[in-house]
Amino acid sequence: MIEYKIRDLTLASAGSKKIDWVSKHMPILNKIREKYTTEQPLRGKRVAVSVHLEAKTAYLALTLKELGAELTVTGSNPLSTQDDVAAALVAKGVSVFAWHGASEEEYLSHLTATLKTKPVYLIDDGGDLVSLLHTRYRELLPMVKGGCEETTTGVQRLRAMASQDQLAFPMIAVNDALCKHLFDNRYGTGQSSWDGIMRTTNLVVAGKTVVVVGYGWCGKGVAARAKGLG
Repeated sequence: MIEYKIRDLTLASAGSKKIDWVSKHMPILNKIREKYTTEQPLRGKRVAVSVHLEAKTAYLALTLKELGAELTVTGSNPLSTQDDVAAALVAKGVSVFAWHGASEEEYLSHLTATLKTKPVYLIDDGGDLVSLLHTRYRELLPMVKGGCEETTTGVQRLRAMASQDQLAFPMIAVNDALCKHLFDNRYGTGQSSWDGIMRTTNLVVAGKTVVVVGYGWCGKGVAARAKGLG
């Protein structure tokens, strides 16, 4: 019997449909499944995942489970957590501690519940999980072998910790990978940002004056897509 704290388990069917759809458009994860499911390289490994909890990250989580991981998932931002996707993961046997619109206290309780599973590996987005582990649950540090951080913000927090010799285990800076900032940040964020803006405001971008604050790879992508949209 898995443990979980989610909004509504009856939403699982809707969430499963989302996950099933994205699974058809994630060829690299599918290749990993094909190659390693039989080998079970993560068998018996406790993995904690703190990410924006939606269909694509849910499929990543299910892939880790398929490879044998004992998985616990939480949301890295209460406003991005999709309750139907969280329910779908629980229905598929994944421990989830997250719901949309969680208060600061609830969010902290979700991170805490995730850490109490005593993970060996961490996948973090923004650095909250790793930070909480180092500040309030230091007794768990010796069992953690390492992890990865997805974002620029999280990497900056980790480097600040490392510079003060406070980071207790190695963390891979996913955001430094060429495929992340040259492809995902530039094209994924660039396009999806404008898609969200146009859907939310019901306005076209053509003819508008656009100001982009910040000009890293995400900013470059946002600016390029704005120019392309007119």
